[in-house]
Amino acid sequence: MLEVLPKIAKMQASYALGKPLALPMNYTISVSYRCNSRCKTCNVWQRPNDDFTLEEYEKTFASIGRDAYWFTFSGGEPTLRKDLPDMVASAYRHCRPGIINIPTNGIQDSIIPGRIEQVLLAAPTSEVIINLSLDGVGEKHDIIRGVKGNFERAMRTYAGLKNLKGRYKNFTLGVHTVISNFNVHEFENIYSFVRDELKPDSFISEIAEERVELDTVGMGITPPIEKYQPVIERLQQGIRNAEFSGVSKITQAFRDRYYDMVKRTLVEQRQIIPCMAGVASAQIAPNGDVWTCCIRAESVGNLREHNYDFRSAWMTSKANELRQSIKAGECHCPLANAAYTNMVCHTPTLAGVATQVGKEIVAERLPGRSSSKRRSLPVLSATDTAVAVSSNGNGHRAPRSLPMLNATDVQDGCAND
Repeated sequence: MLEVLPKIAKMQASYALGKPLALPMNYTISVSYRCNSRCKTCNVWQRPNDDFTLEEYEKTFASIGRDAYWFTFSGGEPTLRKDLPDMVASAYRHCRPGIINIPTNGIQDSIIPGRIEQVLLAAPTSEVIINLSLDGVGEKHDIIRGVKGNFERAMRTYAGLKNLKGRYKNFTLGVHTVISNFNVHEFENIYSFVRDELKPDSFISEIAEERVELDTVGMGITPPIEKYQPVIERLQQGIRNAEFSGVSKITQAFRDRYYDMVKRTLVEQRQIIPCMAGVASAQIAPNGDVWTCCIRAESVGNLREHNYDFRSAWMTSKANELRQSIKAGECHCPLANAAYTNMVCHTPTLAGVATQVGKEIVAERLPGRSSSKRRSLPVLSATDTAVAVSSNGNGHRAPRSLPMLNATDVQDGCAND
């Protein structure tokens, strides 16, 4: 983690000067829009395909070099690419990222565990995080995902991935649920199944969003507050019953501040802390278009037209225009992927996290402290504080919650995989 500090300093200086002094530290690589799911909450599979080749990724990663710390390989369904382990190996060879995150729908149960083991072998010193998508239990999952037998295949994939846990210390296995109008009423069943049967390292939940990138605008997939309020309360209950130690104290402190930021962003409709998209974080579309983020999804240049030199595409007049627009606050969103990078690069947030964690450590060492709290599954939701604010109209601050932060909800490529 200490190797991130010099990168943060460069990002802060770049933002202040309005000119990148280094390449981003957080990259989302959308390897393909191809997907073997037909989800009710995502139409990314309908987008045209013009995927980068392995040779093209090799050149791109070589141009990025050691400035990178965090890679998310997303889609579509990233494991459909047979050369996914080779992509990761290329990124690892040239960039040595500290974190590699890959979401999956788990449909290719006879292929995915082996493919992910190849990923683990290709990046032995990176923390590799795999999230299995689960939007229901049994047939209900199949209906939402649009593939008969998906649930059974996903469970076989999960079992295969779990078998890898004992052999690879750099492997984190999680479950990811998108809460939509199609499953909000079933969330208690999903939560109980994940907690009692699957027992993953982390459980991430998020509200389904209507996004241009996923071609879901106008589909009515986002549940209203009165429907998902019970879901949020259930998540908070699980979080309050959890205890954490070590590094988890730091990650949950960041998560706490992210909740506050989401709440204020939705209510105040503005950037709460400076957005570093276009400076500290970036996304590469399957065809090589470079974006500042997946929300605006405006190309600043195509890598094929810049001889696969990321720096060349990153320094275009269009990129500078978007950076100025973002810095001027002309857009705002609670996108987790960018938000965590923003918080890490925000000195007041870092200071607040350090103070909070320090106080907790001191409190734990005081005599007479009880540690009898039952360990419950930590659940991550990108919206719970926003919901708390919406339902707490008397002006009083909603109680703070401190869930574990999993690196993957910096996810993002397809929000539903």
